[in-house]
Amino acid sequence: MSESGSPKSKRKYNRRSDEQRIAELETQISQIKDRVEAKKRRDSAVLKEIPKMQRGLKRFADLAEKHGREDVANSASAFSAGLERYLTKDL
Repeated sequence: MSESGSPKSKRKYNRRSDEQRIAELETQISQIKDRVEAKKRRDSAVLKEIPKMQRGLKRFADLAEKHGREDVANSASAFSAGLERYLTKDL
């Protein structure tokens, strides 16, 4: 009770049902299984290096564009975009 003697307002929240909690836990389990499977892959070391290579390609594309070689910059950017699609598709 508050100082004035009237009861405080009740909290407004909804408790999750057992089914909702189970569904959330199953989602978490599947995400963990996916991560474990990704770690087991033989080419995981290669996949880890892709972001580093993309940064290098971006620097190279910027340099090529700065020196008037838009064709080379576009090729490097396209290759980097292809790697990004491959990386997001695979994982």
